Amino acid sequence: MNALLRSEYRKLVTTRLWWILLLATAVYMAFLGGMLALTLTISPDGSGAQDAPTAITPETVRSSVYGVAAAFGYVFPVIVGALSITGEYRHNTITPTFLAEPDRLKVLVAKLLLGAGVGALFGAVATLCTVGAGAGVLAATGHPTLLGDPDTWTLVGRSVLALTVWGVLGVGLGSLITNQVAAIVVVLVYTQFLEPVVRLLLTTAGDLGSTVVAYLPGAAGEAITGGSVYSAMGMGNLLPWVGGLALLALYALVLAAVGAATSLRKDAG
Repeated sequence: MNALLRSEYRKLVTTRLWWILLLATAVYMAFLGGMLALTLTISPDGSGAQDAPTAITPETVRSSVYGVAAAFGYVFPVIVGALSITGEYRHNTITPTFLAEPDRLKVLVAKLLLGAGVGALFGAVATLCTVGAGAGVLAATGHPTLLGDPDTWTLVGRSVLALTVWGVLGVGLGSLITNQVAAIVVVLVYTQFLEPVVRLLLTTAGDLGSTVVAYLPGAAGEAITGGSVYSAMGMGNLLPWVGGLALLALYALVLAAVGAATSLRKDAG
């Protein structure tokens, strides 16, 4: 297994895509963190940050600003995780991989472990960039940054944990959908369009719809941090953080199990 892990690590770091996506993650999350903090601190009449509404609470700052990585940034580790498998099918390197290690389940486990490492790295970068930019705006506009609050750092740790699991889920998705273009399209459509729309529609359906929202993958990831801009807007309920972690991990394992039983049993075309 150590040899497999080293092999998977080299496959990742010898390409440019991972650090390009990591840089994009840092820029995107810093932008969102700063913009959401600015949105909270500017008054409705646009008269300036110092006249911002007094409704800014620690819970609002943590969920709507510092928790944004779990709500929007998870798309990046999912894509990198999926590419760890789909890229091999696209470039026909999966056959040498299986020849070097005939036990395909061991190959998948190695990729899942690498996916966890990738998710942790992306989670740390995404969360720290979000918190850094958001805290900078809050400090500049005269609002508490909450960086001395233990609850803030609990959220930071859970945000990294959430994206770690998302990295594993990306590998599971890639094992199921081995076509690279199809996998990326599915990730982007689901994360950026489908789930937000479904959450909005279910929320308008009443209490039952709000309960169903809690069991969607994105909502499960947000539950790990304890909230997000979506939940702050009233778009559905969230599970307790342990329940969200267990559910998101279950999604990842089910995808990997189905992929192992179907796509990975076939030889590359």
